Amino acid sequence: MGVDYYRLLQVDRSAKDDDLKKAYRKLAMKWHPDKNPNNKKDAEAKFKQISEAYDVLSDPQKRYVYDQFGEEGLKGQVPPPDAGGFSGMRDGGAHTFRFNTRSPDDIFTEFFGFASPFGGGMGDMGGGSRMGGPNFPRNVFRDDIIASLRNAASSGEGSGGGMRKAAPIERNLPCSLEDLYKGTTKKMKISRDVLETSGRNTMEEILTIEIKPGWKKGTKITFPEKGNEQPGVIPSDLVFIIDEKPHGVFKRDGNDLIATQKISLVEALTGYTAQVTTLDGRNLTIPINSIVSPTYEEVVKGEGMPIPKEPGKKGNLRIKFNIKFPSRLTPEQKTGIKRLLTAS
Repeated sequence: MGVDYYRLLQVDRSAKDDDLKKAYRKLAMKWHPDKNPNNKKDAEAKFKQISEAYDVLSDPQKRYVYDQFGEEGLKGQVPPPDAGGFSGMRDGGAHTFRFNTRSPDDIFTEFFGFASPFGGGMGDMGGGSRMGGPNFPRNVFRDDIIASLRNAASSGEGSGGGMRKAAPIERNLPCSLEDLYKGTTKKMKISRDVLETSGRNTMEEILTIEIKPGWKKGTKITFPEKGNEQPGVIPSDLVFIIDEKPHGVFKRDGNDLIATQKISLVEALTGYTAQVTTLDGRNLTIPINSIVSPTYEEVVKGEGMPIPKEPGKKGNLRIKFNIKFPSRLTPEQKTGIKRLLTAS
């Protein structure tokens, strides 16, 4: 009995081209020798069988011969003279044919569009071709494999609907009000587990976060798939959440800034000049000519926080007042105040 290619790919005999691709993608990922460093010999044999099965069944002429004559006929008996992948010769007037086995490396590269970065890691597996080379960065294979599996998962391919994605990892990113007013760049050093052929390793990386002027508390910055890698799981996203540090002068209310100043009752009644240093270091002089009540606010337009969705525009600066009342008045003072207020 010859090899059952349909069984190797875990498909039935009526499998269409898409079924074959899904099966090969799943099994090639599972049995690739670079993904099985602790069981490389068995993985190489299995990977070679899977590749040969896909090569035959995905080629209409080879599949026709295989379906008619089986593996024995495919590899040297009586296929048609014009079948692709065969070389013909005469022996006593009869046609015999030899099936030219393709390298599993070449099949993999043709299917996925990239070769393994681990130069010759699988050895020469049947076609004289060796995978990869010294010019590939070490993480090319891992990243492309993950991307391919992620695409398969999103389209529902593979058993159980493909790989699941790990839950996002969220971290607060404290920012001063000055940072959020002017914008800034922050560097965050992370370390995470990555899967290599040698096993699980720890990799350190510096992430650059561009804080835009006007961003608010709760704004999220996402770095896709920067979580720990683990078998069978798409790495989680790393999410930084803007957190606003308390400020000594201002409080934020949406796009507005609020500053509270202490004034005396006399200043509240007779006039006051507010001095405010902005978050970008400018000094504002604001005359207050109105009578200041406990609920009064002086609004300075355009001196609040930048509005991200409206470049060049800002919210308002709102100045509130904490009026200091005298702790006591003499009888003469009370009489004088009463006379002045009654007269007005």
